[in-house]
Amino acid sequence: MYIRIPCDQVAHELRQMNVHPAGVTIMAGKAVLEPVLIRHVRTPAANIIKQEMLALGAECANETGTINCSQPYTDILLIGSRKQYGHLLTKLASMAKWFGIGEVMKDLERFLDPGPLVTRLTDGRQLTYEKMRVMGILNVTPDSFYASSRVGQEKALLAKAESMLEEGADLLDIGGESTRPGADPVAPEEEIHRVSTAITALRRTFPEAVLSVDTYHAETARAALDCGADIINDVTAGTGDARMIPLAASRQAPIILMHMRGTPKTMVQAEQKVYDHVVRDVTTYLLERAQVCMEAGLGRDQLILDPGLGFAKDGNGNLALCKGLASLTGHGMPVLLAGSRKGFIGNVLGNLPAEERLEGTMALSACAVYAGAQMVRVHDVKQNVRIIRMLEAILACQ
Repeated sequence: MYIRIPCDQVAHELRQMNVHPAGVTIMAGKAVLEPVLIRHVRTPAANIIKQEMLALGAECANETGTINCSQPYTDILLIGSRKQYGHLLTKLASMAKWFGIGEVMKDLERFLDPGPLVTRLTDGRQLTYEKMRVMGILNVTPDSFYASSRVGQEKALLAKAESMLEEGADLLDIGGESTRPGADPVAPEEEIHRVSTAITALRRTFPEAVLSVDTYHAETARAALDCGADIINDVTAGTGDARMIPLAASRQAPIILMHMRGTPKTMVQAEQKVYDHVVRDVTTYLLERAQVCMEAGLGRDQLILDPGLGFAKDGNGNLALCKGLASLTGHGMPVLLAGSRKGFIGNVLGNLPAEERLEGTMALSACAVYAGAQMVRVHDVKQNVRIIRMLEAILACQ
């Protein structure tokens, strides 16, 4: 008789077997392989790294043509344990000046120790991630794709916010312009009026709440920050308005960087453009945008990454991003999954309208938990909080 043991349960099984604690520490890590892809490595370095990985009993996959250096660069996929990667770094130390090996070492060191996960808010408070954080959606627009999320009057807005906070929302995201596919832009003055009025009321009534403004216009973000917003949520990752990243840096305001092609008006056409590898393309893009932000003066603790479900991706692309979400984690920046009630959920489940996509949304929240993401953005706080907390309890069980 045999029993299959999941990799993440090996330490538990070793303790159950009464293995010496030192043995548990040594052996448990060997049971968990953590593949990591490193991009654009010089081929001589790739060949050296492959030989060193093989000598450690691990593996390194290179592109065809690497062995004879017939191409100058290659991606490499390391397949090993954290302990093996530590040994690899030791072996490469004497070769750090050769063929760009030092840059590979920096990437591997960041992978092994990406730093603490925390978001530093504009007022100095810190949002930590010992549990998944839930962002509740408050749309002060008349045309949001999900009618139940619209809250136009102050009384209705405050009642909805209070309900979300009581149900377990950690953040509230306020949007004054719809970003649904095909949506027309709102006049700047109107968007500013909508979000400023809402955020002023929310800050006055709920002084401790964490408030995010959903906008890709720098002047709207500025007005929102002046009214008490803590975070900028930019669906264009700072490309829609060249003033956005300098504004965030000058105000030391954390910013959510989302992947999107085109604009809300044109993204349906943009989704027809083929991705080479949607998970890799989106991850690479967001890390590049994060680097731009850091060069402008923002820290990793002021950046949050969002793959942009539903924004210029077809149905398979959205599903692939959910399946590969773990690829975006582990960079020292929190990851947000925002797929609540989106169209691809309805398509998967038989052309369901937005009003009937709750269960599909909860499945995305479960996906985010298993992928190791840090936040979800949802319309239905109570239901998503419950499924998340239950899954966290299961995963934490020893």
